[in-house]
Amino acid sequence: MFRFSNPEYLYLLLAIPALVALYFGVHYSRKRALQRFGNINLLKQLMPESSPKRGWIKLSFFLLALAFVVIGVAGPQFGSKLTEVKRKGIELIIALDVSNSMMAEDIKPNRLERAKLAISQLVDRLSSDRIGLVVFAGDAYVQLPVTGDYMSAKMFLSSINPGIVPKQGTAIGSAINLAVSSFSPQPETKKVIIVISDGENHEDDPIGAATKAAEQGVIVHTIGIGSPQGAPIPVKGSGGQQALWKDEKGGVVVTRLDEETLSKVAVSGKGKYIRASNVQIGLLPLFDDISKMEKVDMKEKVYSEFDDQFQYPFAIALLLLLIEFSILDRRNKWLQKLNLFKEDI
Repeated sequence: MFRFSNPEYLYLLLAIPALVALYFGVHYSRKRALQRFGNINLLKQLMPESSPKRGWIKLSFFLLALAFVVIGVAGPQFGSKLTEVKRKGIELIIALDVSNSMMAEDIKPNRLERAKLAISQLVDRLSSDRIGLVVFAGDAYVQLPVTGDYMSAKMFLSSINPGIVPKQGTAIGSAINLAVSSFSPQPETKKVIIVISDGENHEDDPIGAATKAAEQGVIVHTIGIGSPQGAPIPVKGSGGQQALWKDEKGGVVVTRLDEETLSKVAVSGKGKYIRASNVQIGLLPLFDDISKMEKVDMKEKVYSEFDDQFQYPFAIALLLLLIEFSILDRRNKWLQKLNLFKEDI
C-alpha cells in the first residue's frame, strides 16, 4: 500500500509550470533585446560559444530534480504489514441505477450525476462505517466490495456511467439480491441497502427481493430520483449533436418516476422511501437515521507499519542536479576541437 505522509506538499509541484513560464518570459525578453542591437544571425556569429539550447536542457534537469525533491518532502511510504483492526460501525451498500433513463435531466444536471454527487457527499461523512457499491440496469454488478477505504469508493464512483452495464433495463431485485450476498459474513453487523433508481421498467421481483433481505436482517431503503411527469432521455446523435431517445415508431421516449414500486420495496425491506429533488437527493437524511443504529465491532485488515521511502526521490534529485551542474551554459571551445570519430586517411 502506497501513500504520502505529507500530501499537502505536493501542491508545490504547481511551481514547476510557473518557473517554465518565467524562464520563457526571460528568454523572450533577451531575444527582443538582441534584436534591437542588430541582425540575430550576425550576432550569433559574433557569439559562437553561445548555446540557448543548453539553457533549456539545464532547466529541464533542474525542474525534474525539483519535482523529485517535492515528492521526497511529501514523504512517500509503503505499507509493509497487514494487521486486523476493529471498528464500530455498520455496513452500507448503495445500489445505483445506471440505466439510460438515469440520464434524464428532470434532476439537474441529470439523475445519475446528481446521485453520484450525493453519494460522494455521503462518503465524506463516513468515519468508521464500511461502504460498497452495486450498479445495475438489466443486470447487477458489484462496482466496489464493502470496504472502509473511502478514497477507493470515491474513485470507483467517478467512473460510473451507463456504458459499464451492457444490458439495459431496471433489475432492482437482482441488485438487492447481489447486495445481500456482498455483505460480510459477520451476523451481528448491522447491514443496510439504499437503492437509488427511477424505478421504471423493472424486470424482476424487487418486492420479493426486499422481503427476503429483511428476513435476513438487512434493511432496504429506496430513493426515487426523477419526476412523475417524466422527461426525455438525451443521447448523442449523428455528428456528436445532442438528440432525444426515440422508440421504434419514432416517438420521443419519456421516462417517469415509478414511486409506487419503490415505496413498496421500501415497505417490504422495512426501510424508508424518499423522493429526491433538485435540492435534496435524500441520502444525508437517510444516513442521519442510519447513524443512530447500534454500532458493533467490525474486523478489517488494513496496512500498517509504513516505511519511509523519501531517500529514493532525494537521490534521484541529487543525480539530476549533478547532471544539470555539469552542463555548461556555453559551448567549450576545447571540446569543440576534439573529434573522437575522426579517421586518419
